[in-house]
Amino acid sequence: MEAMVKITAAEVNKLRQATGAGMMDCKKALVEAEGDFDKAIEVLRKKGQKVAAKRADRDSSEGAAVSKINADNTVGVTIVLGCETDFVGKNESFLALANQFADIAINFDNKEDFLAADFEGMTVAEKLIEQTGVVGEKLEINAFEKLEAAYIGTYVHINKIGALVGLSEKTADSETVAKDVAMQVASMGASSLSYKDFDPAFVASETEARIAVIEKDNIELGRLGKTLKNVPLYISMAQLTPEVLAQAEETAKAELKAEGKPEQIWDRILPGKMERFISDNTTLDQEQCLLDQKFIKDEKMTVAEYVASKNLTVTAFKRVSLG
Repeated sequence: MEAMVKITAAEVNKLRQATGAGMMDCKKALVEAEGDFDKAIEVLRKKGQKVAAKRADRDSSEGAAVSKINADNTVGVTIVLGCETDFVGKNESFLALANQFADIAINFDNKEDFLAADFEGMTVAEKLIEQTGVVGEKLEINAFEKLEAAYIGTYVHINKIGALVGLSEKTADSETVAKDVAMQVASMGASSLSYKDFDPAFVASETEARIAVIEKDNIELGRLGKTLKNVPLYISMAQLTPEVLAQAEETAKAELKAEGKPEQIWDRILPGKMERFISDNTTLDQEQCLLDQKFIKDEKMTVAEYVASKNLTVTAFKRVSLG
């Protein structure tokens, strides 16, 4: 019978520091590898591959969203390292690993190149497999977004949502504005920067669907004798052509005349009526367009108005979240 190789506590600790694996797993790997450090790492990797294969169909909807900005605030990345349970997602070692990944991710333009990047002698993809064996849960990169601009700011909401915002230039206000707008992105979940980015076919189909929902609701409200909802003609500024706005103004004037309002005071009343018309007929923009949303810190203005008040413009944004 061959003598068992003696494994020291220092060797176990070295392997543990290198891989993040548990003490007993490291000791078993070193014993199996007969004390060879590199072979022990390979033993742990193979264990990770086996665990990963068994858990391939598991849902990695928990985890952590993290962001990284370069030193001059011109490049930013936000990623989601996914796992299976909230317990693991809140673990300090898991969060440290997510931040290590973000430090690497900022150097790459896409998820594929990032996964193929070096992580202490292995690829990021291999590290994910190794740590799947260590943690015992499926780990994967669920989201990867990168942004470049004259100034980049970020906000991460309790490691659940990550947001990046690009501004037109770096000024004394850029840090505050970028963070404020990134918080807006995180909390309000815009999908587009402006209504100008919408596809006309999308706006048309969304208009039809929304009107159908309101009309259906109104049937029930009418049956119950309750006030009916307003049925909008439009849902986006993209539909409010000069002709549409001119017609809306003529309608408003006709209403004022019918109400017996003196014509000399119409100029004081019309702006409010037109503002209400635009608000009632741009619900899609207010929900999905960052610049058209009400600013969460001051709902008297839009995000676009807030940013413009600081002599800046938002050039782009990115958002990632768990799930």
